[in-house]
Amino acid sequence: MTKHKKIALALLLVLMVTMLFSTTAFAAGGDVAGAIEGTWNDASGQIKTVVNKVVFPAIDLILAVFFFAKLGMAYFDYRKHGQFEWSAPAILFACLVFTLTAPTYIWTILGM
Repeated sequence: MTKHKKIALALLLVLMVTMLFSTTAFAAGGDVAGAIEGTWNDASGQIKTVVNKVVFPAIDLILAVFFFAKLGMAYFDYRKHGQFEWSAPAILFACLVFTLTAPTYIWTILGM
């Protein structure tokens, strides 16, 4: 028996064993949309809690660190060159304000 035939036979055997031990999953009553909607309704509260208590504070912390670091670097550039560059600290500040206030309105936009 050649090497290619052995490989083909092994793949066929794996496929047959996989088919033998696998089961088909169906949604209850065949309503896939209802199953997805039910799962989303069950999980949406948990998702909202995790995002409000973990994701937004992490993003806020990162943006606050970047804002103050950029503000400090802009000040040192001002002392060195005599011109204060406002654009980067202003953008970071706007992003920080956006993410600090986002939990109050993001869920109404998403319909949760």
